[in-house]
Amino acid sequence: MANAEAIQVSSLPLPPAQYINLYTDENIRKNRAPKPPAPMQDSYNMFGGTFSNDDNIIRPLETQGFKRLYPLHFDRRKELKKLNHSLLVNFLDLIDLLVHYPDSPRRAEKIEDLSLLFVHIHHLLNEFRPHQARETLRVMMELQKRQRIETAQRFQNHLEKVREMVKNAFASLPDLTDADRLAGGLEPMDTGESGDMAGGRGEGCHPLDRLMCEIVDMM
Repeated sequence: MANAEAIQVSSLPLPPAQYINLYTDENIRKNRAPKPPAPMQDSYNMFGGTFSNDDNIIRPLETQGFKRLYPLHFDRRKELKKLNHSLLVNFLDLIDLLVHYPDSPRRAEKIEDLSLLFVHIHHLLNEFRPHQARETLRVMMELQKRQRIETAQRFQNHLEKVREMVKNAFASLPDLTDADRLAGGLEPMDTGESGDMAGGRGEGCHPLDRLMCEIVDMM
């Protein structure tokens, strides 16, 4: 039943705002959330304009039907200042026309000039967006790198502390004597002397060796 409802909801042509409202935790848990819209293949409409997938991220003004007011090679900072100055001058001219000649046909021309200036300013600002995105990404990557370096440094500091604690623990252990080894069930270390005595005076020694030892004892 839940799958049928999900299919029924996902098949409805919904605007983007309603898609977002339907993605609740309950709908996702019950499998009622609609499927995301299919990606556009050729062209799509956005903000009243038609766009193609093959278009550049920032399209030239000529392709959008606007007259270019600045050359192809220019300084964006200077051109923005010029456009801002022209915008202010045309706005003052429009106010003067509205005060003295409200019915003049130049009013519509000034409004078109202001619209064209706003389009150019908006276009120049949009050309900075890729640079802004790259700079934002660079700052984010530097922040992540700094955080990882700090985490690695803290881990190295903890590792050094643990090594020092283990070293001090081994250094504080007492030295074990033969009595401690016997008490702990350990065999005493073989110094080689007991082996010689056992080999020299044991029952398994050579008779001549035993006789020589007895002569030495009697002297």
